[in-house]
Amino acid sequence: MTLQIRELTTAEDMVAQINTIRFLYPNISLEKYQLFLSEMVPHNYIQIAVFENDSCLGLTGCWSATKLWTGKYLEIDNFVVNPEFRSRGIGKMLTDYIEKKAIELNCSSIVLDAFTGNFGAHRFYYNQGYAPKGFHFVKILDEKKMTV
Repeated sequence: MTLQIRELTTAEDMVAQINTIRFLYPNISLEKYQLFLSEMVPHNYIQIAVFENDSCLGLTGCWSATKLWTGKYLEIDNFVVNPEFRSRGIGKMLTDYIEKKAIELNCSSIVLDAFTGNFGAHRFYYNQGYAPKGFHFVKILDEKKMTV
């Protein structure tokens, strides 16, 4: 298996990989994905994807920003690997690439959210050196506007 990592920097490139995103968000419509990306890409959002030939096996979004408590940081968002290719090192390839990217951007840290019941993700992130620092509290105002 010859794998290649690519940075997807345009909404068009990201939309082309909607089938991979649908492993994480099965019901996301093309229209909603395009709308969300049109709002995210102008705010430093990119995707890092692992390909075998032209087939996307996994991807993660990320963006950098600055907060008072951490300074500049890189946030992982929408991390997904095709279930048929899990446990083959693709997730590690993505987190290793993200770490190099964060260092290049002079970030102090990498942050991410994982749903409380997603124990497989928790185990994976612990194994990659991540640890919980706090709670991400959410107050849902309109569930119909959400993807999950």
